[in-house]
Amino acid sequence: MGNLSMLWAAVGICCATLSASAWSVNNFLITGPKAYLTYTTSVALGAQSGIEECKFQFAWERWNCPENALQLSTHNRLRSATRETSFIHAISSAGVMYTITKNCSMGDFENCGCDGSKNGKTGGHGWIWGGCSDNVEFGERISKLFVDSLEKGKDARALMNLHNNRAGRLAVRATMKRTCKCHGISGSCSIQTCWLQLADFREMGDYLKAKYDQALKIEMDKRQLRAGNSAEGHWAPAEAFLPSAEAELIFLEESPDYCTCNSSLGIYGTEGRECLQNSHNTSRWERRSCGRLCTECGLQVEERKTEVISSCNCKFQWCCKVKCDQCRHVVSKYYCTRSSGSAQSLSDGSA
Repeated sequence: MGNLSMLWAAVGICCATLSASAWSVNNFLITGPKAYLTYTTSVALGAQSGIEECKFQFAWERWNCPENALQLSTHNRLRSATRETSFIHAISSAGVMYTITKNCSMGDFENCGCDGSKNGKTGGHGWIWGGCSDNVEFGERISKLFVDSLEKGKDARALMNLHNNRAGRLAVRATMKRTCKCHGISGSCSIQTCWLQLADFREMGDYLKAKYDQALKIEMDKRQLRAGNSAEGHWAPAEAFLPSAEAELIFLEESPDYCTCNSSLGIYGTEGRECLQNSHNTSRWERRSCGRLCTECGLQVEERKTEVISSCNCKFQWCCKVKCDQCRHVVSKYYCTRSSGSAQSLSDGSA
């Protein structure tokens, strides 16, 4: 009981400053291995970064990574096996591995540091391994211990979750970049010393979003579910699917209709959602969000004008401050709304 009390205390400290999605991170830590209290802060921050990246990647999608979907275990709320579930597991697992790896390389943990296992070895023509490579081996090991331990189920969904957890960790490795420093007389760069660094986490999110778009639907064979070490209550996900699919996201069920509110499935629908129209500095996909969220869901696009106040005419004054005016201007925002006729029809139908 002593260790459990310590874990609760650590969770309280770690999650006190997290956003509304902290309940899912809280559960994430409470369920994790009690012996790894050292890493709880990093695990909390890693899980949170995964959640925030999920919200960014799906901000203009019909399913926008709502709070009620952010439960990592099949033991409680998240019983669906859709491609959205696959993304949640992959990005959360990647977030934990990414943060643990970063903290390890920065010397935040006593028992790990840079990965120098390749240092001094020839990597290719004109370069050798050296410097401080990010220790993904350590990050992967801790992420696997925490994230995979949340999986209490013993069915096809549980196996799918374990597979997607691993796909998230593989994404961290797949997006790593080689960074090099030149050596030689007068900057001739006759030889280079290189090391591996983690990519920006946004790049990781883009990578997994592409995997989501190409996710594979799997038809499960019951015999495959019996594979693995039953004593530990886990399977080896890579053995259940084709080896070529180990880095792919997989799902078992088609996604429901996210246009319409369905309280039994925890779907809010798109009515009331903001969309982008005629916006500058946005992608083509974002500019089509009004059609995707509103029109294609049987809703209309409503323009609402609002006055905003922002700093303008800023000037530097000696010494040393910047003085700005407060300017007011009107901006247009667009929302998905139901036409009055549709609302009346719904009311009549309910009656």
